[in-house]
Amino acid sequence: MSLPTPVTGSRAVVTGASSGIGAALAEGLARRGHSLILVARRKDRLDALAERLRRAHGIEVEVRAVDLADREARATLCEELSTRTLTVLCNNAGYATYGDLADADAERERRQVELNCVAVHDLTLAVLPGMLSRASGAILITGSTAGNQPGPRNTTYAATKAFANTLAESLHGELTGTGVVCTLLAPGPVRTEYGEAAGVSNLDELVPAPLWVSAEDAAEAALNGLAAGRRRVVPGAFAKVQTVGGQYTPRGLVGPIMRMVYGRLR
Repeated sequence: MSLPTPVTGSRAVVTGASSGIGAALAEGLARRGHSLILVARRKDRLDALAERLRRAHGIEVEVRAVDLADREARATLCEELSTRTLTVLCNNAGYATYGDLADADAERERRQVELNCVAVHDLTLAVLPGMLSRASGAILITGSTAGNQPGPRNTTYAATKAFANTLAESLHGELTGTGVVCTLLAPGPVRTEYGEAAGVSNLDELVPAPLWVSAEDAAEAALNGLAAGRRRVVPGAFAKVQTVGGQYTPRGLVGPIMRMVYGRLR
């Protein structure tokens, strides 16, 4: 299959579009001719990206400055999206936290679950009926290799990405033969602002520099996989090793290893 063909009035939605993989997904979709709805909290960044994409690709771009962890704000967006003709939904917004869960900011941890899990579920439910009625649509869910195994000191993030991974792969199977596809993007280390957002200064030191993947490469692999109707996209050799390790290494062994690795963060 291929990505749905853009038609007059249709839009592709990208959440977490203000930076990193989200901004790169928006660029890739614009390059393919899709007009866009960009969603994130930082309106200034969205406005700048929207203007650049309009000029570069001659598409229409709408901006929605929404905190997707806010249930009321998210409900308003979901209500709007349920009425729109959408070709693609990239469920990409999310963030991570690091450190012992007992010492964490409880509200920030709850918001992480709200954004990484509940918002992904709500947005998918908002757009899926319309896509099925048109027998055309594509949903990308950004999970992570972190969701493949326990992540002590990255506990909430690992748990939320396990949800995202399973949701995407389950929905992929459910949608077989409908004309709608769901693909999981499960990256490993990607050059984004994650470390800064998580409040850690040495995230780059956990993995050697050559093993990191750029946001642009991750996004392009994701869109190509989505167009091909793939179940899972894992960009980069290191992420593929992480995936195999997470699937086959005994959890009693991998847990202490991850606890030691994440314990190096500061």
